[in-house]
Amino acid sequence: MIKDLEIREATLEDLTEITSIFRDTVRAINSRDYSEKQIDVWSSGADDTEIWENRINDLYFIVAEFKNEIVGFAHITKGCNLDGLYVHKNYQRRTIGSKLLRIAESHIMAEGYEVINADSSITSVDFFDSHYFEQIKKQKKSYKGKGFAYSIFSKEL
Repeated sequence: MIKDLEIREATLEDLTEITSIFRDTVRAINSRDYSEKQIDVWSSGADDTEIWENRINDLYFIVAEFKNEIVGFAHITKGCNLDGLYVHKNYQRRTIGSKLLRIAESHIMAEGYEVINADSSITSVDFFDSHYFEQIKKQKKSYKGKGFAYSIFSKEL
């Protein structure tokens, strides 16, 4: 558990750290459950800086900071959909993801929604299970020509 963790809204100045966390986490953590080619394609999403800038500018996008270093982030789309939650590869299993999730859930409730939805990689199924989400279904989606298995989760707030 990390004490003195600060959660705040992301700014464009955070872009480099956010995309670095995304790339490094996908390569180090998600590589347990996906092929090398899938990881190469998935992690290359960090290079789409315009998409990341739009997320930061247009979505509810929060970062977790510890000792002036961003160690995780989360963002919400379409009111109640947790579109991304990533924790730095060196800070896994230290309650950062749980804290980001709680703040995201609070924001969603404050917006008047009673449900939170999330698309989950295979790697994060246990995380969502442990936070009382119900797995709605398993699916495959295509990203840059590669197929990815994932699950859709939902939770009443």
